[in-house]
Amino acid sequence: MRLRLSAVLFLLLATFGCSKGSTSTETEVPVKADYIVFGHFYGECVGEACVETYKLTDSQLFEDTSDVYPFGDKSYPGRFELLNDSLFHAVKSLGDHIPTELLASPDTVFGMPDGGDWGGIYFERSEKGIVRFWLIDKMRSNNPDYLNPFVDKIEAAIDRLSQ
Repeated sequence: MRLRLSAVLFLLLATFGCSKGSTSTETEVPVKADYIVFGHFYGECVGEACVETYKLTDSQLFEDTSDVYPFGDKSYPGRFELLNDSLFHAVKSLGDHIPTELLASPDTVFGMPDGGDWGGIYFERSEKGIVRFWLIDKMRSNNPDYLNPFVDKIEAAIDRLSQ
């Protein structure tokens, strides 16, 4: 126990004890994601639009052809097919709008996604091979305030791609 406590104290001192310059997060440049996956899903639904999921890299956009309803125990197991460049350009900035609060949150489920047949949002981010994913309620009142503008951006991106 003493050894662990000593190691933790050493790491804290090494990390925060001697810093040069500003450590403000406002000046830090966010690391670009390897890819993001975004989509929405509805359980009580019929048709191809019930599950819409896309994968976005820094240079390409893909659409999932498997349309699997996502579950919170594993990342999305999609089969993605490349879409054209004009669609990529329509949504390429989506990854720039990820709330830092979401990335910092230990939570992976927000609200009750699709709990009342109102749908849910799936969002996944891979950075340096580390994959994190979230299920987000589409019922705005069930989410933290910071999350709703991002949900709106995801829905707008899906709408643009569905036209």
